[in-house]
Amino acid sequence: MRVRAILFAILLCLTSPCMLGQAAAAGSEASASADDIRKLFDVMQIRNQMKVVMQQVSQQIRSLEREQVRKQQPNVTNEDFAKFDAISDEVMKNLSVEGLLDDMIPVYQKHLNKSDVNAMVGFYSTPTGQKILREMPAMTTEGMQAMQPHLKKMIDEANAQLEKRVKEEMQQKKQDDASKPNTIKN
Repeated sequence: MRVRAILFAILLCLTSPCMLGQAAAAGSEASASADDIRKLFDVMQIRNQMKVVMQQVSQQIRSLEREQVRKQQPNVTNEDFAKFDAISDEVMKNLSVEGLLDDMIPVYQKHLNKSDVNAMVGFYSTPTGQKILREMPAMTTEGMQAMQPHLKKMIDEANAQLEKRVKEEMQQKKQDDASKPNTIKN
């Protein structure tokens, strides 16, 4: 679950700046090259943003998971959590930011043409564009903190509903099994 959430956050990090400068790519306009997209990534400081977001999401998920595990397994020790954290840290260390960026280049090329990318590079090179880029990590952190109680409530409700359904299914299975006649085969 942690890796999936982190990958979602990375995707959000990569796509949210595009929404700020959203423009439809016209079929007759020149396509953006991979180098154009890399230049956009550089101006937008996407690598650094991704690293920050990955760390923040990892910490948020770690906090939520610890709370959930403590509810379900009260005997879990700090030593156990340290082992889980080491595994998680290893997974995070092996995530290649460059590889993820390379995967996103065709997506950007599909939705943005050369003039779109040039306009975005121009915008993000301005003082206002740079301010947005500087403030985005803090806005992301504060937004995640603001959402955490709501997300926790949603997760707790979903888990309670799932547990209830599992119990109901198990109860129904017991009733179905009890109502079946016992037949012995020779």
